[in-house]
Amino acid sequence: MKKVVVALDVPATGELRVKVGTIVTPAARDVAHSRGVRIVEVPDDQLPAAPAGNTVAIGADHGGFRLKETLKPLLKALDLEIRDVGVHADVAADYPDLAHQVAELVASGAVGRGVMIDGAGIGSSIAANKVPGVRAALCYDKASARNSREHNDSNVLTLGARFLTPSQAEDVLRTWIGTPFAGGRHQARVQKIMEIERRYLKKGM
Repeated sequence: MKKVVVALDVPATGELRVKVGTIVTPAARDVAHSRGVRIVEVPDDQLPAAPAGNTVAIGADHGGFRLKETLKPLLKALDLEIRDVGVHADVAADYPDLAHQVAELVASGAVGRGVMIDGAGIGSSIAANKVPGVRAALCYDKASARNSREHNDSNVLTLGARFLTPSQAEDVLRTWIGTPFAGGRHQARVQKIMEIERRYLKKGM
């Protein structure tokens, strides 16, 4: 059976290499076009070791460490590879550092999406959104998780460990992972977000 590339597999920037003969869905092509990502067919020996779209970067400061460890089995159950950037123990850490690492992995295309957890989720969202190509969304229930994917094509999820039970956080994460970008009229709006980003990048700000 031929591999199928969907919108989730498209990185934030750069190039997506796929095996010759791979089926690329129309939604994936639309997302690639909006992000300026080239889809290139290559032989097996030139493919990356693991599809970035199937890999999720996850990070947390000390306030989110326990919830991070709770959520990792869910990601594995969803057949996703995990890049855990830390923290790896319940020790003091600064959320901007971890959020930056998660966001960089997403923006570079090394992973398909990212999850960052701190006490409230707000600071990590602000920090991650400073990285060009990242659209981080703080979600607090299934409705906000669904909206952030369907309407905003968010590629980083931030969670507040102080405000969610493990069960609630699992519901949010499962919904966010399982919801595709709706495209259509939302595509133009996401494009406008990216245009704002590009405008200020050109100014060197």
